[in-house]
Amino acid sequence: MSSAALRPVRPPVTRVPGTVPLADAASLPPLDPYRRPWPGREVTSGGVTLHIRETAGPEDGTDAVYVHGLSGSATNWTDLAGLLALRAAGTAVDLPGFGLSRPLASRDYSPAAHADALLCFLAGRGRPVHLLGNSLGGAICLVVAARRPELVKTLTLVSPAMPDRRPDPRRMSDPRMALAMVPGLGRRARAQLAAASPRTRAEQVVRLCFGDPSLAPGHRLDEAAAEIVARGRQEWAAEAATRTALGMFASWAGRGLWTAAARVTAPTLVIWGDKDRLVAPRLAARTVRSLRRGKLLMLPGVGHIAQIEAPEVVARAVAGMWDAVATQRWEDPG
Repeated sequence: MSSAALRPVRPPVTRVPGTVPLADAASLPPLDPYRRPWPGREVTSGGVTLHIRETAGPEDGTDAVYVHGLSGSATNWTDLAGLLALRAAGTAVDLPGFGLSRPLASRDYSPAAHADALLCFLAGRGRPVHLLGNSLGGAICLVVAARRPELVKTLTLVSPAMPDRRPDPRRMSDPRMALAMVPGLGRRARAQLAAASPRTRAEQVVRLCFGDPSLAPGHRLDEAAAEIVARGRQEWAAEAATRTALGMFASWAGRGLWTAAARVTAPTLVIWGDKDRLVAPRLAARTVRSLRRGKLLMLPGVGHIAQIEAPEVVARAVAGMWDAVATQRWEDPG
């Protein structure tokens, strides 16, 4: 099956409020649907050690730093980092306890601890970056941009995990996950979940996170399954995922993220899929209104991980923002 068959034409994007400038598609390299994950290594910066995956790019420009969501990893940015490589060298991080990064010595998985780790890592680089985050990673990037504005030249948030306290079982790839978290009672559910094959679990994640699961090619599902197997060998993996999720939900009880959004001074692009089942699309407009210099791109038919499901249009939007900021056109009314 050709890559074109895997990526049908979508309806036009919705751009509100204002106009999100889209870079010319011809200014981006063609998407390589078989691109393998970028080379990885362990790096210590600002006293924090993380595993990162790096994309080569211009040496004289602003670098891009990519931050994954809950239970994700640096490989979530493989396609987008490649599409933006002509404009920016890329560093996709594995947050502490995720991907191939070891946990913090404190074993603290709260959103605040993840934000502290990322902030220190960026501060150690000593120069501002284009900061991009998806889901939990978007919320963490928002906090970093609010606390240390000098570290962030632009901010891109893809379905950021803004407080969404609605009870909705659709947030879980398998309904048994809710029961699995109950002490004592969840033992059988945990055993059943563990018995599912890695490929089955990868398919469940795609059904949850994609607006159109048919867009996920088989080789990407195989890569995801292999990553699930590798993660299963890490003694801290379950702890990191569970405690990070609980910490994120607990943080939604207050107004911390909304307050942080109001303090962000960097030009900010918010991208949301209108088929997002994890964080309600109705929060998109409020998120942008909370930002001083924010613009919103709504993607019809797209789910929670737009940078994977619709990388070309996301790349055009990000590149368009970078170009507009460089020429002082980001504030132009739409």
